[in-house]
Amino acid sequence: MSEKNSDTFEKVKEIISQVLRDDLDIKYESHLQEDLGAESIDIMSLLIEFEDQFGKEIPDEDIPKLLTVGNIVQYIDANLKD
Repeated sequence: MSEKNSDTFEKVKEIISQVLRDDLDIKYESHLQEDLGAESIDIMSLLIEFEDQFGKEIPDEDIPKLLTVGNIVQYIDANLKD
């Protein structure tokens, strides 16, 4: 994981902990639903937080690509960060 990914990963972990719960063992390969127990409403809350934190909207067609923490980190680095 590059330094850029590492910074984004830490921020994503922080947001996930705030939205879901702070006792989760969040790893880069963690699946939002299967590993972290996120439900649909949780995922929507997470997406809103990511948009707020990074200042750009995530198009609806990109949402199905964001299944794991790693997918989210890569997506943010490629699309949301300046």
